Amino acid sequence: MTDLRKRLQIPAVRLDEINAVLLDPEMRVMNDFLEVVAKYGTPEEINAKANQARKLDNLLAKVKATKPEFIADLEWLSEQRDVGAFISVADYRRKVLGDKVDKMTFADDFAVTLEISALQYFPWVRAAAERAIEKGMLMPCRFIRVRKMKEQEADGDLAAVAAAMQIIGASYVETLDTKGTDGSNIHLGGPATITGYFGGVGQPNRHALQWVDEYLYYYTHYGVTQVLNINPGTVFLGYMLHRLGVDIEFKISVFMGNDNPYAGLWTLLGAKLFARDDGSSPLIGFNWSNSVDNETMEITAQFRKDWGFENVVRFEHHIVETWKSIVRQPYNRRAELLEIADHVANISAKHEGGDPETDQTRQHPSDILDYFRDKSEVIESGDWEALQLNFLDKFDATNKTAWALTEKGMAFIAAMKLHR
Repeated sequence: MTDLRKRLQIPAVRLDEINAVLLDPEMRVMNDFLEVVAKYGTPEEINAKANQARKLDNLLAKVKATKPEFIADLEWLSEQRDVGAFISVADYRRKVLGDKVDKMTFADDFAVTLEISALQYFPWVRAAAERAIEKGMLMPCRFIRVRKMKEQEADGDLAAVAAAMQIIGASYVETLDTKGTDGSNIHLGGPATITGYFGGVGQPNRHALQWVDEYLYYYTHYGVTQVLNINPGTVFLGYMLHRLGVDIEFKISVFMGNDNPYAGLWTLLGAKLFARDDGSSPLIGFNWSNSVDNETMEITAQFRKDWGFENVVRFEHHIVETWKSIVRQPYNRRAELLEIADHVANISAKHEGGDPETDQTRQHPSDILDYFRDKSEVIESGDWEALQLNFLDKFDATNKTAWALTEKGMAFIAAMKLHR
């Protein structure tokens, strides 16, 4: 076995060969990429623009220019935060455990990030916050968004959500428009062409470079840092942007299909190869396939730690999924989370649906395909309130997970500036 293992060693000369391609001034694959970056300036100039755009005052100015009525909701959110209207972590634990909490120690090193998807529309932030205040519930620490970027830029949601996340102390992820559903793969349609999706959801030819261009636009204009990544090419380009010095962060989507430890090894190998000299990587979220079991995450956690990524790359695991259009139901992995969360660090509990017993009873159960609808069509169809109810069901499911973790003496991470 030892002799076999030695055969796996990679000769140092291979790294020289990789560098030869990356540094070759005649290599078009890199030249085309660098030309896109150069449109926005040097990496230092690009980061400076993003830092300026991300300032709360500048985001609020954008909100006033596009959707001034959202300012009142953002001011209300700030006021509720400042007066301590949200339950503290200590009070929440006492609510769950009673006096038992005085004899318990919570392992913050293994705290589970509370995550919800998808926050499609800004008004849902206030709806969830009002529910949290009224019922002593928790606002998540991580929000995923899958709304059309140009649409939400035009109606003020983009800047308003970015501002809200700063106010409550949460991270958020945007999904760029340059993806398969934008028509980039002209051969894909509906169910009649479903097998075509098995070869990739669609970022062919120059669309990977368009993804970089789109990212740099929203990064420099709105300070959007974290985005969803669904394609091996754009994952690589994310690594390259970060290596150049652009402070991009991304999470790999469940649609990438990482469903075994060797897929995890390959993905993290790339992250290690192109990490900055300080060990940092733009890969901050690793969304596993819905089919993975705990053992896969345990095995992957071993080399994630050895490569220095335990506190860098979060394992994002779906606890519940939308009732329609993505998995066989009922789907609820909360019990499995409780089994792994006390010994695998940096896990995010992602809630993409309500608990199945609730979700299936709704007149309009949650549906992953709702993410790709135009806002105008949602309103015209009469589904606006139904979609908000779907989101609040996800919010309730997130809180059920927090409650279950607390009952087991496990820690969680909620919105950092609300639940102190």
